[in-house]
Amino acid sequence: MWRERRDEALETAGSVMAAIEHNESFSGRGGELTLALVDKIAGSALGQFDPRNGGFGSQPKFPYPGVLDLLLEVAMNRDNDQACEAFLLTLEKMANGGVYDQLAGGFHRYSVDEHWGVPHFEKMLYDNTEMLRTYVHGFQSFVREDFQQTAREIVAWLDASMTDRARGGFYASQDADISLDDDGDYFTWTLAEAREVLDPAELDLAARYWDIGELGDMHHNPAKNVLHVKQSLAELAAQSGQSEDQLRPILDAARRKLLAARLLRPTPFIDRTLYTGWNAMAVTAYLETARVLRLDLAQDFALLTLTRLLDEAWDGAAALAHVIAYPEEQAPAGGVPGTLDDYAFTVHACIDGWLASGEMKFYAAAVKLADAMIARFYDRVSGAFFDAAAPQDGVVQLGALGARRKPLQDSPTPAGNPTAASALLRLEALSGRADYREIAEDTLASFAGIVEHFGLYAGSYGLALERLLLDPVQIVVIGSGPEAARLEATAVARFAINKTVLRISPHRLVPGGIPEALAETLLQLPAPAAADAWALVCRGRTCLPPVTNAEALLKSLEPEE
Repeated sequence: MWRERRDEALETAGSVMAAIEHNESFSGRGGELTLALVDKIAGSALGQFDPRNGGFGSQPKFPYPGVLDLLLEVAMNRDNDQACEAFLLTLEKMANGGVYDQLAGGFHRYSVDEHWGVPHFEKMLYDNTEMLRTYVHGFQSFVREDFQQTAREIVAWLDASMTDRARGGFYASQDADISLDDDGDYFTWTLAEAREVLDPAELDLAARYWDIGELGDMHHNPAKNVLHVKQSLAELAAQSGQSEDQLRPILDAARRKLLAARLLRPTPFIDRTLYTGWNAMAVTAYLETARVLRLDLAQDFALLTLTRLLDEAWDGAAALAHVIAYPEEQAPAGGVPGTLDDYAFTVHACIDGWLASGEMKFYAAAVKLADAMIARFYDRVSGAFFDAAAPQDGVVQLGALGARRKPLQDSPTPAGNPTAASALLRLEALSGRADYREIAEDTLASFAGIVEHFGLYAGSYGLALERLLLDPVQIVVIGSGPEAARLEATAVARFAINKTVLRISPHRLVPGGIPEALAETLLQLPAPAAADAWALVCRGRTCLPPVTNAEALLKSLEPEE
């Protein structure tokens, strides 16, 4: 047909492209932007909740970090017990399942069964950074030690296997397999393989804890076991008559030995491409984790990565590249332009970089990136953002499909439009620029008539809408030393999407040292007398009197009647 009826083929292809572009635009004005819409999205997700195994739907079962964060938000702000149960059970079951790497940490791509037992073994950067944030948010809200432990293990795996420690940067993914002839053999164990590595006491405990038996889980080799937590350490202690403190060192030794032996196996390929958007997501996740769990090294590495991103992928004015760096100098001849996701996630990362470091260069970059994002992707006629910039005359679009879409659904990373809207709302609160809020609101309104039908895939939209509708809560901690640290820890406790915690050194309280909207408040406010550290709580445009101790701050953060 290409040889003999080329015009017809091109006409057909054009029709297909037009249909894709139309159907993927997801335009749907007409609905109202209300908290009831958020509750509908959450309710749709809860309608698919699996109360026995956690998660949503049956098999295969994927993580939905956006929906989980939305359910946590609804649980904390509306006292929704069902949302709370869904959040807690899903985090418990995922961390105990085979979908989680019980030896090294980190989540595999998805589970092929409904009880998180046998995964597809590929590990993606974006799954792990988003689930890292979700477990950190769970620890913030419920002070669950198991959630903190899972978060720390994800960071440890990323640090060890998925990062350029010297220059900064997060690698993209790790393959599931070595070749077509194996199926997760690197990650799975026969009982005989475990027996070769462990002494009798370690094997006995490890086999019962991780369910390592003669008959395993894998179809291609039934002797292979996917490690998953069958019984808790408390249950095993009760059965054995020993304490958890006696069993824990044995289990820890077994984990170390199994992991060391696994590292001697041929390792699945790691794609060392540094994608801009995914690295920005990782920066945000690390900075949130560093603040909540007090991991200074995670903060340092996140800021190193963000600096590299801005140095190598951003031209400082208008253009952001899709890739920071390719592995082993494998860069193509022409650069790949950044997409909406790259810009939106990098705006978030720059805001978080400023919050963590106080360095205004990150805030300035966030503003420039936001303005460039609006100029390149925002549809001023119909509203919302396209995922790609308009093609330039004479420039061939990269890729087989050049259709421009207006992304709404999380699949699997957070969708570009709600991510961009959230970024602009965060910037509006710092800069005071009303146009950011207007564009964010218009973007969310563009989908208000249809978004409730997207359920599990609309988590980031629900979070963005919460951010739009709820008054922003800013807690500004000024000072240094132990009391400032206590004030910051108090402010960070309990996750809320509309809450921002800022730690500002007194020497930065000068014109140009903090963003514009903050300066209007803080530079006019005298510091409390004889206070080494103090905090200010602002809701919307109203600020409470400064407080100088954690107890008074906690009282200031109580919900308004």
